[in-house]
Amino acid sequence: MTKHQSVREWQFDLSGGELCLDFANTVSNRGAPDRSRDHLQKYEDLIFFAQDSRLLSSQHARRLVETARTRLEEGEGVYRTAILLREAIYRVFAAAARSETAKPGDVKTIEEFATEAMKHRELCFSRRAFRWEWKHDEKDALSFIVWPIAQSAAELLTAERLKKVRICEASSCAWLFLDESRNHSRRWCDMKVCGNREKAKRHYERGRKKAISN
Repeated sequence: MTKHQSVREWQFDLSGGELCLDFANTVSNRGAPDRSRDHLQKYEDLIFFAQDSRLLSSQHARRLVETARTRLEEGEGVYRTAILLREAIYRVFAAAARSETAKPGDVKTIEEFATEAMKHRELCFSRRAFRWEWKHDEKDALSFIVWPIAQSAAELLTAERLKKVRICEASSCAWLFLDESRNHSRRWCDMKVCGNREKAKRHYERGRKKAISN
């Protein structure tokens, strides 16, 4: 293993349909606190998430790993603020999925992160069109990961698609996702995982009840 390589134990699931929802889903088994597992344990895990989400190229990710190892305290600070943002995102969108009112403090957290993110964007002209691009200043290199996530959360909160946010119905999952199905009947974050597991569970329960009744 070279000094540029890092050991990772988790491949991030990106079934949420939106960057901010995928980020909120970096905790497994949210619906069962005694069995939940946080897959963001340190700053390097943020890099892995960003790489899986295609926010970073492999080359950019390697550079960021090296930068983080020389700026440990700063990386730890960015990690803590990222977790703060993640939990606010989860609570706000979970409330939306339940048709509940989100806590003002959580909405304010997203607003503050999104406002800060806007300071690091610039309008660029290329191929006869303007587009937004992120500034990559060396002094803010470690914070870059958080900006697109905050932007994603703010944009989804103010879009019609907010009505499509759902919570996985699997008892222990509670992940968030956008229901883009034709008849808006999607129930699971991933049919191959939670969907099959819940169906198997219900089949077992029906069989057990039938056996008991006989």
